[in-house]
Amino acid sequence: MSERAFPILRWVGLVYVLGWAPVYAAWWGGLHFLYLCNVAVFLTAAGLWFGSSLLLSSQAVGSLVIGLLWTLNVTWSVVNHGRGLMGGTEYMFDASCPLWVRLLSFDHLAVPAAALWGVKKLGYDQRAFRFQSAVAAVVMVAARTLAPGENLNFVEKELVTYRTWGPVPVHLAFIWMVLVFVVYWPIHAMLERVMPNQGERGRVA
Repeated sequence: MSERAFPILRWVGLVYVLGWAPVYAAWWGGLHFLYLCNVAVFLTAAGLWFGSSLLLSSQAVGSLVIGLLWTLNVTWSVVNHGRGLMGGTEYMFDASCPLWVRLLSFDHLAVPAAALWGVKKLGYDQRAFRFQSAVAAVVMVAARTLAPGENLNFVEKELVTYRTWGPVPVHLAFIWMVLVFVVYWPIHAMLERVMPNQGERGRVA
């Protein structure tokens, strides 16, 4: 690790988390930190602070597709008067939530951008795919156990057809496998090809 890798951005990440986390906790409740996109905020900020290639690589794997889908869905909803392509962004059009709170969700764009910038500088850690897959498994089980009924990370109903795929363990396994092999693996394979590996940058995460 090298905490000096990002002398300015590490402080930007820290200040953002210190402002963002209390607002989210007060407005949405602490359990909403079990969303994988919110976990990504903490892990990306930690990656910037400690100069960790592993943390930044894992969040590039975990947040790039999710951020793109979130952006596409919000944009589609704006064009189509609140009707999105899929679930998950309805809160962005909920007038009962202050606009400035909703705007904080644009971290869906900032997190992958910061993670990719970090990977470009530190190199890609090939352990990222396994690490992020494990993070997703732990967070999904925690979300289903600690926040039943909230459908955090779609652990109760998936985002396209809004159906449950069998008993709880079966549904969790199904959602996890889709996330890992449809979302994470292609990004992992791409980053392995287009980014320098961690060893080429001479860094140890």
